[in-house]
Amino acid sequence: MLEKESNFNYNLNFVDANKQKNRAQVSIFIILAIVIFVVAFVLFFVFRENIFERSVPQEISPVYSYYLSCIEEESRNGINIIGSQGGYINNPSFSPGSFYMPFSSQLGFVGIGIPYWYYVSGTGLVKEQVPSKSKMEQELDTFLDERIDNCDFSEFREKGFNITISDSEVKSVISENVIILSVNQPISISFGDLRWSKTNHDVNIDSNLGKLYDVSNEIYKKEKEESFLEDYGVDVLRLYAPVDGSEISCSPKIWEMDNVRNELLTSLEGNVPALKIRGNYYDLNEEENKYFITDIDKDIEDVNVNFLFSRNFPYKIEAYPNEGGILRADPIGLQEGLGALGFCYVPYHFVYDIYYPVLIQVYSGNEIFQFPVVVVIDKNKPRESIGAISPPGVVPELCQYKNTRISVYTYNNHLEPINADISFKCFDTTCGIGTTNIQNNDAVLIDNFPQCINGSIIAESAGYETTKFRVTSLNQTSAVIVMKPVYNLEIDVRSSNSLIDGKGEYALVSFTKDNSTKTISYPEQKEISLSEGQYEIKVYVYRDSNITISGSVTEKCIDIPKSGFFGVLGQTEEKCFDLDIPGQVLSYAVYGGGKENYYISESELENSNKLSINSEGFSLPRKIEDLQLNYNRVENSGLDIRFI
Repeated sequence: MLEKESNFNYNLNFVDANKQKNRAQVSIFIILAIVIFVVAFVLFFVFRENIFERSVPQEISPVYSYYLSCIEEESRNGINIIGSQGGYINNPSFSPGSFYMPFSSQLGFVGIGIPYWYYVSGTGLVKEQVPSKSKMEQELDTFLDERIDNCDFSEFREKGFNITISDSEVKSVISENVIILSVNQPISISFGDLRWSKTNHDVNIDSNLGKLYDVSNEIYKKEKEESFLEDYGVDVLRLYAPVDGSEISCSPKIWEMDNVRNELLTSLEGNVPALKIRGNYYDLNEEENKYFITDIDKDIEDVNVNFLFSRNFPYKIEAYPNEGGILRADPIGLQEGLGALGFCYVPYHFVYDIYYPVLIQVYSGNEIFQFPVVVVIDKNKPRESIGAISPPGVVPELCQYKNTRISVYTYNNHLEPINADISFKCFDTTCGIGTTNIQNNDAVLIDNFPQCINGSIIAESAGYETTKFRVTSLNQTSAVIVMKPVYNLEIDVRSSNSLIDGKGEYALVSFTKDNSTKTISYPEQKEISLSEGQYEIKVYVYRDSNITISGSVTEKCIDIPKSGFFGVLGQTEEKCFDLDIPGQVLSYAVYGGGKENYYISESELENSNKLSINSEGFSLPRKIEDLQLNYNRVENSGLDIRFI
C-alpha cells in the first residue's frame, strides 16, 4: 500500500515539473515574440519609405523630378572633373618645380592642372599621386554634398510650392559601368493642402568612370614595372640625336644643342601619339603596328587610349659634354704622331638626361580619364623598373642625406643682393637645394646640404655667370658667393681681314675660362655671352675643300713572341699584315685660325656692343700633310681681338 502511494506521489511531482517546464518555455516564446515585435516596429518606422514606397503625387512630381535631375547633373559634373583631373576633384597641394627639375606636382593642359601620377619633384625626389577608387568616391561624395544644396527651386516656389530641404549626406559606389548614389536628404514639398516628403533617394548614373580608371591603373602598372615609355624614348633619342658613333672625316662634327633639342621635341611629338594599347580596334597582325603596341592585363574592348606629348609641356633635355650649347667631336688622325695613320675619323659619344611628361588619355564615348607621368631617361638609359609597391627616389643617394646646415648668401659684384638658384655638386652628382631670397639687404638660403669635402655650391641666376663656391670642410657653415654679370655681345669673325660670310666657309670659336668652354659656330651663331675674366680664345676657320685621299693597302710588320719554349725565353719573330686604309673626300678643311690668351675686363663688356676677332689665313691644303700643318699653325698663330 505504501509502495502505491509513493508511486502516486512521484507521478504527481513529475506532472508538476512538466507543467513548470512548459510554462517556462511559453514565457520564453512570449518574450521572444515581444522582442521581435518591437524590433519589427522600429525597423518599420526607420525603413517605412523603402518598405512602402510612397508614390510621388502627380502635382508634386515635377519638383521631385527636377531634384533628381539636379543630383544627376551635379554628379556628372563631378564625374567629368574626376576624369579630366586624374581621379581628383580637389587636387593635392601644389608643389612647384625648380631649375634643377622643372616639374611641379601638376601638368598644365588646356587650362587645368592634372596631378602627375608619377613625377620627379623640384628637389629631385620621385613622387606618386595615384588615387584609389575609394578616394575618388570620397571626392565625389564631398562634391555632391556641397553642390546639391545649390539646386535652385525658385521657379517652383514662384508657382506656390513650399519646399523645405535639409542637409545632405551622399554615399557613392563607383562600379565599372554605373555609379550608384545613395543620397540621405530630407525634402518636404507641399502645394495647397497636399503634402509629401522623402528622406532617402537612390540615383544610378550610367558612367564608364570605373572601367576607365581600371584601364588607367593597368597602364600605369605596366609603365612602373616595365618602363615601356622610357624604352620608346631611348629609341627616339638614338634615331634623332647624336649619341655615339664615328664618321670618316678630317673636320670636326658640330651639333648645336638647340637644334638637337628641337629635333628631339619634334620627334617626340610625332612618335608618342603613335603608341597604342592593344585592343579590338588594332590589328596586331599588321607588322607596322607591332612595334607601337603594348599589352596590358585587362580587356579594353570599347575603350580607346591616347598618348600625348607637347613641346609646351615642361621638359629637361641636357647633353654632355656640352660647350656652351655646342656638341663637338674632333677628328683623330691629325694630331702629332698620327700622321702615319693616313686618314682621319671623328668618333663621338654624348650622354643625355631627358625628362618629359606623357599625358595618357583613356576614353569611351564622351567620357575620358586622363593622367600624366614623367618619362625618365638618365645617362642614355631608361629608369630602372619600379616595383608595384613603393618607388625609390631617382635622386642620387648623396642627395638623400643632407645633414650639414649651411647659410648661402648671393650678391652681384657691387655687393647688391640677388636671388639665385642653389645646387650642390660632389664629383659627378648634383643635388638641387633651393633659392636664395632677399631679406634685410641680404639674399640668403639656409638649408641642409650633403657632406662632401671639395664639393661645390653652385649659384645660378638669369643675367649672371654660373658661380661655384668650393666647400673645403665638412663643418662648413656659410658661403658668400659673388656673381659676375654676363654681357651679350654681337660677334664677327674674320680671316685675313675678310669677314666670314658662310658661303663655303665657317668658323668655330671657343672661349675657355676656369676649365669651362663656350663654343659658337659662326656665322650660324653671331652672339656670345661673356663675363669678366681670363680667357683662352681659339678660332678654327674651315673652307670648302675637295681633297681626295685615295684608299691604299700598306704592309705593316711587328715583332711578336715566338710560340712554344722559345717564346717563353723572350725570343720574337716578325709578323706582317696588310693595313687597309679607306679612301675619303674632305668636304671642309682648316685654312685659318689662331689662339690668344686675353683678359676681358668688365669695362670692355659694359662699353661695347660687338666683339671682332681677326685670325690669320693659311693656304688651302691639297693633301693630308698640308691639313696637319694647318692644325699646327692654329696653335702657333695669334688673334687680333677688338671690342667695338
